[in-house]
Amino acid sequence: MEQIYDMIVIGGGPAGLSAAIYAVRAGLDVHVLYKDDGALGKADRIENYFGFPDVIPGAELLARGQAQADRLGARLHRTEVTGIEYADRGFAVKTTGGERHADAVLLATGSPRAVPAITGIRTFEGRGVSYCAVCDAFFYRGRAAAVLGQGEYALEEARVLLPVAGSVTLLTNGQSAPENLPDGLAVDTRPVSAVEGGETVERVVFADGETLPLDGVFVALGTAGSTDFARKLGAPLDGTHIRANADGSPAVPGLFAAGDCTGGLLQIAKAVSDGAQAAMSAVKFLRK
Repeated sequence: MEQIYDMIVIGGGPAGLSAAIYAVRAGLDVHVLYKDDGALGKADRIENYFGFPDVIPGAELLARGQAQADRLGARLHRTEVTGIEYADRGFAVKTTGGERHADAVLLATGSPRAVPAITGIRTFEGRGVSYCAVCDAFFYRGRAAAVLGQGEYALEEARVLLPVAGSVTLLTNGQSAPENLPDGLAVDTRPVSAVEGGETVERVVFADGETLPLDGVFVALGTAGSTDFARKLGAPLDGTHIRANADGSPAVPGLFAAGDCTGGLLQIAKAVSDGAQAAMSAVKFLRK
């Protein structure tokens, strides 16, 4: 029988680690899933965080937070999350290392990624350009669709589309094709210069001038972020951020969000506070 954790935290930055620390101290079985060290791990100098009179590198501050969460009993796993679905009980979280289940999920993967600088992407949003295969695959039954991306997240979006769309092409935009492609998935590695059409998307244009007729393009560059997961689960968004309540709970039972993905002041102090608040809200939810 599949083991079901109390809570899975997606994101290993200050918001996610703070949430894990508070939740595990409240007695929850908490697992933190993160692909890399995020923005904090790349920060050269942190000098405005309370309690540190001297400058501290972001990577060192992050390492201290990881060690603290680990010491208190949170389980930290370096893996990429590719999708979240509702399960018979709670949520099923898909990762490159397998599937994990939890009664509650806390999203804390930072601010959303930038939209690719390809002509027409913004123009055709909602008219053939989508960011959610689970949400919009139905509209492309028997039609030609493409996924713009190259990593595991893009492949997961393609797997959702394949049983529904008439054809699915992975557009890697100049990157090499990934391994272990799903059956039936075509690949085009040429750089994409534009998405064109009339009222809706009709084609993509490659840098060499050639075109590929399409009815829809699903953008899945890099790795999935908090807003991608929230959108798939039906949580409300405020532009590119998750619209969370003051306690960190979007309008989806068992789903919580914290840190930069909820907008506002993009600072470590706020992320840590958000994580603590969302974790305690999750504790209350799970104890009902």
